Formats: sequence, structure tokens, C-alpha cells
Amino acid sequence: MLALGKLLELTLAGHEPAEKTQLTVEGVRMRWMSEGALEVRPPAARDNGMDLLLSAGIHGNETAPIELLDQLIRDIARGDLKPRARILFLFGNPEAMRRGERYIEQDVNRLFNGRHEQTSGFEALRACELERLAASFFSLPDRYRLHYDLHTAIRGSKIEQFALYPWKEGRQHSRLELARLRAAGMAAVLLQNKASIVFSAYTYDKLDAESFTLELGKARPFGKNQQVNLQLLEKRLKQIIEGTEPPLEDEPLNGLQLFSVAREIIKHSDAFKLNLPADIENFSELDQGFLLANDLADTRWVVEEQGARIIFPNPKVKNGLRAGILIVPSDGEELA
Repeated sequence: MLALGKLLELTLAGHEPAEKTQLTVEGVRMRWMSEGALEVRPPAARDNGMDLLLSAGIHGNETAPIELLDQLIRDIARGDLKPRARILFLFGNPEAMRRGERYIEQDVNRLFNGRHEQTSGFEALRACELERLAASFFSLPDRYRLHYDLHTAIRGSKIEQFALYPWKEGRQHSRLELARLRAAGMAAVLLQNKASIVFSAYTYDKLDAESFTLELGKARPFGKNQQVNLQLLEKRLKQIIEGTEPPLEDEPLNGLQLFSVAREIIKHSDAFKLNLPADIENFSELDQGFLLANDLADTRWVVEEQGARIIFPNPKVKNGLRAGILIVPSDGEELA
């Protein structure tokens, strides 16, 4: 196996490879771009026009998707996986990965779309570098751009595997991409309706990629992910990489649950209180009239929506950041 197939080992060790570019027997070029960044190019005769960005480790303790990308990279380096797509693999926060922490100083996934310019520190610099790497990768014209940013969640979830689909004014969400997500094992998709500062929102808004944050189960340490079943996602990613996907037009959306954002719960001060159990699961239903949260100056969030559920409740975020999302079922009328 080519040495660059051990990108995860290099990243965890903090080592820079001696050879920055290597070729497989089939002529696939693997090029080390930066720490935790590897570009894969198929031979020109096999290139099918797909540019695929796969990122994981934006939160360093979310190891199941990191291990999945590691397996794909090793398969390519061994010649077992024969790409027809260009691919950029990114391990988002190497230092947090080495320490087994979500982040060190700042949550990298809250530093995109210009937010890194408003702060300092190595994680702000890393967010800037990730934007630069993605922008360079997606700079070739007339190619299909797809980005999956892979995560696992802090807490359990009543719907274990789901996707978040970013929003951009004037742009419709794609039914075909939802079919691809369903085939990859996603049971639900949150259709967002406002701008965001996460990585997938940056590539969707600024780089015109079809971009998604994928939540794939609960965060566990390296080697402890036996309960996270990524077989459907791995199968679909291999099909995308090798250009062997079944036609998406034939993929039904049956069983895929769609949700939209009703409100974001923003923590304004240290007095903020989220009135939920610490172990509440994502997608837990909330009764109408329930006092969800309160803050300074009699700020109150009362559940008014029918069928409302909560995802990503986290009262420990910094002031000014989102402490939870209130969502409701969607009929998907806005799909293209």
C-alpha cells in the first residue's frame, strides 16, 4: 500500500510525508496538500466529472466517520477502490483528534463563512485553511460538486442517522440529492432555511456544491465504533467514487422524514437555562406550551409549534451561539 494511504496515521502522529505525491498501479494520483488533507485524482481517461469532498474530524472526538474515511483512503492506496471522481479528503481538526477532544479552544464548525476572521487562535486559522483547501478543490469549472461533512453527535438520537441540508437564498433543495442520502442510510433530513456558519454551509453557499452535514450516531473513541453501522453510507460512497451508482431518478424517498427549522434557541448570557434533561435525545418531541428555555431580561422560549422536536440541545455553548434547534415536520414542497 502507498504511504499516503496512511493519512490518518500521519495526521495522528503529526508527521509530514516524505513523498507528497504518489501514483497507484492504475495511475490514480494521491497528493498530500496539508496536514490532514489528501487530494485523489483519477487518470484523465477515467475522470467522470465528479468532485467529491469528504470531511471528518471537524470535531476531534467524532471518530466513526474518521475511521470510515481512513478505510476509503487505504482502499484507494491499495488499488481495491478505483476512483472515477476527484476526491478531497479532509481531517478537520488534527490537534483535537490527537487529544480525543471535541475541540481545543473553539468549535471549528462555528468558524466558517467569515466567522474565523472575527477571532484568533489555531482553530480559527484551521477553519480559514479548510475554506482555502475546499475553494481550491472546487475551482474547476463544469464539474458536479458534492460535499459530505461527516459527524457523530454528543448525545443519543431517536433518529440515529440524519442529514442537515444548508440553505441559500434563491436556491432550491434537490430531490435527487435527498434520494442519494436515503440510499446512504439517512433516515431524516433537516431542510434549513437560513444562513449558517458550519463547514457544509460554506461550501453550499460560497462554492456552489451540494453540501450536507451528516450525523451518523453517537461519538465514541477510536476503535469503539462497533455500534455505529455505516455500511449503507460506505457502500454509497464507494459507488460515487467509482461511478457505479444506480440512477438517482429511480431512488424513492419513501420513509425519508423531512423536517424544517422552526426556531433556533440562542444563548445570550450565563443566566441561560435550558429546561430539558441533560440526557435528552435528539428528535425528542416537545409539548405545545412547554417553557423550553429562559434567559436574561425575561427572554423566554415557549413551544408554540405542533409536532415540534429538539435537536442539538447544548446549554454549555458560548454566549451568542445556538443552544438548540426547534424543528417541525416538512412536506418538502420546496424541493427541486
